[in-house]
Amino acid sequence: MNNLRDKYLTAIANAGDESALEDLRVQAVGKKGEISLKMRELGKMTPEERQVAGPALNALKDEINSALAAKKEALGDAALDARLRGEWLDVTLPGRPRRQGTIHPVSQVTEEVTAIFADMGFAVAEGPQIESDWYNFDALNIPGHHPARAEMDTFYTHRSDGDDRPPHVLRTHTSPVQIRTMQAEGAPIRVIAPGRVYRADYDQTHTPMFHQVEGLAIGRDISMANLKWVLEEFVKAFFEVDDVELRFRASHFPFTEPSAEVDIRCSWEGGTLKVGEGDDWLEILGSGMVHPRVLEAGNIDPNKWQGFAFGMGIDRIAMLKYGIPDLRAFFDSDLRWLRHYGFASLDVPTLHGGLSR
Repeated sequence: MNNLRDKYLTAIANAGDESALEDLRVQAVGKKGEISLKMRELGKMTPEERQVAGPALNALKDEINSALAAKKEALGDAALDARLRGEWLDVTLPGRPRRQGTIHPVSQVTEEVTAIFADMGFAVAEGPQIESDWYNFDALNIPGHHPARAEMDTFYTHRSDGDDRPPHVLRTHTSPVQIRTMQAEGAPIRVIAPGRVYRADYDQTHTPMFHQVEGLAIGRDISMANLKWVLEEFVKAFFEVDDVELRFRASHFPFTEPSAEVDIRCSWEGGTLKVGEGDDWLEILGSGMVHPRVLEAGNIDPNKWQGFAFGMGIDRIAMLKYGIPDLRAFFDSDLRWLRHYGFASLDVPTLHGGLSR
């Protein structure tokens, strides 16, 4: 028994790694190990012999297991020390630079527009991008012969043979949201409707999918004067100027009467737009007083209520404010474009225009 003890304790002390240590464990206390086989022989001994050999073998087994555990811990500590000596990290060195994601200009400008109109009491309303022909055209007083309803200008959804449901289109403006909101909330009302719209057009200033924001305000005594004030406040806040001159030009839209295109006084110096000064004029949006038929389609009595509406392209005003030359670049540019025109996540629009960090 003493020979076994000396044999294995010496071998354990000299083990060079955990693999050699595991081999020693199997040889000594494994199922077929020497000490395990000795313990099986206890059944052949007399009671007197078992009283002497049993405790001695158990004590030997415990001592070998303790030596194995201690050596395993020592080998682990030694391996960790060696790794720490070979692998070190200088925590005083600066971290590796990592590129941060940026916000797309359209998303940024949408947030700016929403914040500015929120300060004037406008809530945000939303609606489906696939609209019925009625919501997209009829409810907005757009006649059946209007060019916008031609298939060459509007994306109509596919209809299988025998499908007699009314036509549906990819909405050509966010004006259907005005009808849905009037039907759901009634009057008075003050909302903007930003979102994607679709038209079959593609050139430097037009794309098949783009973004619009439309505004709607309905009350008892709302007039064109209220519309003018709202648009002036918006332009000053969005373009970050103290004063701006707007020009309202008589126009025609089926859903407003009277209707007006809105221009801003500006100048172009070195290809850079400056709003509020100069001798040039730039058209930025369309507007007018809501047509009585549109109010009726929204279940609002035009004899008691009146209001104004306006609409502008988010992509267009983003191009004007941030000097983006081609509308198509919003959709087909690579990451280098986004790094140039994108906004950091901390560029948060303030309620009075501009960005704050």
